[in-house]
Amino acid sequence: MNQYVPPQTGLVAIFPQSWIPYAELIRLNNPAGTYYLFFPCAFSTLLAATMTPAVSTLQVLGTTGLFFSGALIMRGAGCAINDLWDRNLDPHVERTKFRPIARGAISPGKAVIFTGTQLLAGLGILLQFPSQCLWYGIPSLLLVGSYPLAKRVTYYPQAVLGLTFSWGAIMGFPALGIDLVAHPNALMATVALYSSCVSWTVLYDMIYAHMDIKDDITAGIKSIALRHEHNTKTVLSGLAVVQVALLAAAGLAAGAGPIFFVGSCGSAALSLGIMIRKVKLKSTQSCWWWFKNGCLLTGGGISMGMLFEYLAHVYEVYGTDDKKASHETINFDQQIESIE
Repeated sequence: MNQYVPPQTGLVAIFPQSWIPYAELIRLNNPAGTYYLFFPCAFSTLLAATMTPAVSTLQVLGTTGLFFSGALIMRGAGCAINDLWDRNLDPHVERTKFRPIARGAISPGKAVIFTGTQLLAGLGILLQFPSQCLWYGIPSLLLVGSYPLAKRVTYYPQAVLGLTFSWGAIMGFPALGIDLVAHPNALMATVALYSSCVSWTVLYDMIYAHMDIKDDITAGIKSIALRHEHNTKTVLSGLAVVQVALLAAAGLAAGAGPIFFVGSCGSAALSLGIMIRKVKLKSTQSCWWWFKNGCLLTGGGISMGMLFEYLAHVYEVYGTDDKKASHETINFDQQIESIE
């Protein structure tokens, strides 16, 4: 296809013509990236909720909703930053040559202004959380613009993307009032969960990178898919093992029960195993299908396991004595800030 065709279906298709380039810039027609950014936030919120008896279910729901809003905004900002960096590379890649900046539908100057507006909106969302979240959240901005640079200098830009997209795995704990410095178990759970999400990001983006592998060679773009083109499934399998092991470590640190290990860890292992086995790395359509749906299969499975684990704690399915024996629950002397 050598000519741009506006979206004919989906939400973006009903927008006024002048809005469509901006909707495409933030990938509103492809929500998978938003889900991938949101899931680590959901994981950390649900895991933290099992450690915080003073937090209400309503607060957990409100926190999760704020995180989704933040993921939607910041994913869009990240895409715009990426496209600004790549505006001279995208025209040489089949999949990206009709992106709004690459095809000239949005000027770089307008894109910068639009991105700045999104970042301000993201800051507004961040300010709705307890004040300590500001100090945990701001460092992530340093990573947002680094991925496009990384793929110019290293074959492992997915590692940088993982550090960026997984940041939400840190945020759920302070969002529910947990001081990570004061609570070693929460800190260990956070580090393990964050590392697990980094492994997951590298895994799914390695599959995603296979869609552009031929064009990337021509354009001089580096990726882990190029570096490990001939042993990709071995690398993917190793990443999956690391991801599930670290997820289990996070559960152990948080004092999770069998529902977590069967539901979250078990579903992650199963969905990742099926994906790695079935994805056809030489097929753009297959890579895209597994990238798009893998976020819901793996991320949804982990989230559901954590949700049922949280409900088991709320309704004392494990029993209060067993719960106390297996893990010292975090108690707060100070009043936990509510999300209004």
